[in-house]
Amino acid sequence: MKTLVMSLGGSVIIPDKINFLLLEKLKKTLSKYYRTHRFVIVTGGGAIARAYINALAHEHKNEYQISHAGIRATRMNALFLMQFFGKEANAILPRNMKEVKQALKKNKVVICGALRFVPHSTSDSTAARLAHYLKTDFINITNVPGLYTENPLTNKKAHLIPYETWIAFEKRARAIPFKAGEHFVLDQRAAILIRKHRIRTFIIGPKMRNLEYLLKGKRFTGTKIAA
Repeated sequence: MKTLVMSLGGSVIIPDKINFLLLEKLKKTLSKYYRTHRFVIVTGGGAIARAYINALAHEHKNEYQISHAGIRATRMNALFLMQFFGKEANAILPRNMKEVKQALKKNKVVICGALRFVPHSTSDSTAARLAHYLKTDFINITNVPGLYTENPLTNKKAHLIPYETWIAFEKRARAIPFKAGEHFVLDQRAAILIRKHRIRTFIIGPKMRNLEYLLKGKRFTGTKIAA
């Protein structure tokens, strides 16, 4: 069985309301590969996490307290997705990497949120650590089709970058100041981890046909980060 770790952004799960159509397509796409693959999905917190974070920041709470609000939001999304996937998914929410690995032995898809507090981290770096621990590729599904020269949601002249080296991507990520609940295709710590451990990484948008192309080894719209 081939294992793949995926980071599913909160902005994809619930941009303003639950993205039911996308989640149905994700479930259907992954089910086609259960005979040959096992999947780990790490859920982001998205707008829910940012709402909690902004409220606590307004009250001048410290980084630890603010980050834990975000962590709780990722776990809430994970619990929802576990129910959504049903019997093919884990019934108990993992709290560490060992529990994720154990759950893979009896589930076709294992879903979790953030596992523990790490300063300056998001669910992306949780997924990157899991990819290293499980020795897998890393797929990040976000709300834009891949890595761009600028934010494509605010700049129509931004161009998709189909390939980036680990070193160049880390440099790009480090240029963005970190804040809890940040919204970039991958956070700085994840960028460091994929470069340090040479984790082959793919960034794709919410169109599930690109995930299927990627799983089939076909050409897809998105970004590959490698050597």
